[in-house]
Parts: sequence; structure tokens; C-alpha cells
Amino acid sequence: MGPAIRGDLAAVPDYNIPATAPDAILLNSNEGPLPPPPHVVEAIARAAAEAHRYPQWFSDTLTDRLARALGVPEAGIAVGCGSVGLCRDLVQAFCAPGDEIVCAWRSFDAYPVFARVAGVRTRTVPLDAAHRHDLEAMLDAVTPATRIVFVCNPNNPTGTAVGARELGAFLDRLPERVLVVLDEAYREFVDDPAVPDGIELARHRPNVAVLRTFSKAYALAGVRIGYCVAAPSVVSAVHKVAVPFAVSRIAQAAALAVLDRPEELRDGTAQVVRERARLTERLLRDGHPVTPSQANFVWLPLGRHAAEFAGFCAEQRVLVRLFPGEGVRVTIGLREENDAFHAAAARYRLHPPA
Repeated sequence: MGPAIRGDLAAVPDYNIPATAPDAILLNSNEGPLPPPPHVVEAIARAAAEAHRYPQWFSDTLTDRLARALGVPEAGIAVGCGSVGLCRDLVQAFCAPGDEIVCAWRSFDAYPVFARVAGVRTRTVPLDAAHRHDLEAMLDAVTPATRIVFVCNPNNPTGTAVGARELGAFLDRLPERVLVVLDEAYREFVDDPAVPDGIELARHRPNVAVLRTFSKAYALAGVRIGYCVAAPSVVSAVHKVAVPFAVSRIAQAAALAVLDRPEELRDGTAQVVRERARLTERLLRDGHPVTPSQANFVWLPLGRHAAEFAGFCAEQRVLVRLFPGEGVRVTIGLREENDAFHAAAARYRLHPPA
């Protein structure tokens, strides 16, 4: 009999790894539909040639570039292994066993998992009737034990977003001792001017930390790199718990390369936003429920029919992300991929399984 796992980890659910299948259309992972442009691939290749050398410990060159682009001090930026890695670091840095986090549900699966692994309790607050964060209820869920509140904006998996006025009112009423983590992994796809820029809030509120990633809009999901913008004291705490050399030379080089040509980012996100609107309109016209999305995916709140619908799409060689009993999340892909999903959804609507 080998070493025993920590008893409290037995209740931690395994991560729902998105399925793959030969020749299937993969709309279940929120990946970008296009590969990195050639100049980024070249930068990755150059960095790979120096793979025998350690990367910069704090990604200094990238931190400097981001600081200048965002108008924040370098001491206010932490670079990590994707925004999800930084999410874990924030829980470890600010929470101890017996503390609590508050998050909406459904929201990003990793929040309660990271809390449980750290011995921290999670208070989940149901989304409102429009599948948005219920900020008033989240305020009511805060207790003296609360250390972090996660606000995913736009929210994963529903794509919904809260506006600047309601988020500002929420922050005004929240105790300053509580760290608010604004997870903005999908910020680049927002086209609603009412949705706030979290970095503007972080400039003036020392208890706000903003997470962003290069995985989605920048087409770098495979190299794992993201960043956090927060008060220098928050960033310093993140550095204390970060895994040494967690961000590879390849990831740093790729991020610097995509920042060199911002017009390519704008073109790519504009394409996704156009396709998101086109697919949403077609689904609504066919009678499917779809929430208004500000992300690179759409959410169909199908309830008890979700598994049946996802299974039917899989039979049509289109894979979507299933949340049993709740709904399905469908990544916006290339135009022809979106058309294939729409065709599958239309067939389901006309001929639902018995």
C-alpha cells in the first residue's frame, strides 16, 4: 500500500478535460480559431533554440512591455502560467485554511477547486435569471472569513457581463480587506461599452486584481501565459508563491511577438465578434435559447436537455462543452465550423432524439 492522498482531496472533482475525436470540429475549449501568425511562430522557434537556458524569473522584458502599454507600474504586473495559474497563486497568497472565497455559480470551474486544494471554503452564489453575476447576493454572501471574491467578467461559461455602474457600486460596498479578482480572460472580445475595463479599476483600488491571458484572443493557448495587474503589494504576494521559472522562454517570446502587431489582434477579435453575432442571430431565429455573449463563445441554457443536445452534436462530428443539467457552451470557430454547428443544432430542433 503506497502513500495515502490527503483525505480532503478525495472530494475534489477531476477537471472536465474537453474531448477530442478524429475529424471532429472542436468547439469545446474556447481556443482561438486561427493559429499564431508566422512572425510569432518564428519567435517561438528562436526561443526554442535557447531552451537549454532558464527564462527570466519574473518575465522582466514582457513586464516592461505590458507596463508601458497599459500605463501601470512594472511592480503592478505579475506574469504567470496562464491566467488560471495566477488565479491559483492568488488563492495561495491570500487565503489560509478556514478562510473563504465567494464566487458566482455557474462560473469558472477552477475557483472552487483551487480553494478546496488550499483548505479554503467556497461560498457559491447562483447567477441571476439572466445568467449574470448577482452582485447584490454576492455582497450578502461575504462574511468575516471572506478573503477573495471572484468576478468573471465576461463570465465563463455564460458569456454574460456586468456593467461599470453596478460593478463600481459593488466595489464601493465591499470591505477593503477583501481582494476582488476580476477575471477578464475574454476581455478582448467585449463590444459593449458599458462593460468596464478592469485595469482602470485596479489603478485606483488596491483591493482589485485583474487577470488576463494570451490564450484566447492572442491564439497562444498552447504556450500558457497570462498576467495579473494589481497593487504592487498584491503582485509581491503572488511572486512569493509562484513556481520558479513557471513561464518558459518560449511563452515569453510568443507573448512579446503578438504584442508587436496589435492590428492582428484587432482583426482576429473582430472576426470572432462578427461570427458570434451571426451565429447568435441564427440560433435565436431557430428558437434556441442563447444568452447575450461578450466572450468568444455562446451559451445555450438547455437545462435537462443539455446532455441530449451535446450528444446529438457529437454524432454530427461537432463537439461542444457540456454542463450536465445546465447548458452547453459553444466556442466561436471559423465560419464553416460555426455553420456546421448551426446545421447540427437545426437538425436537433427539427428531429430531437426520442
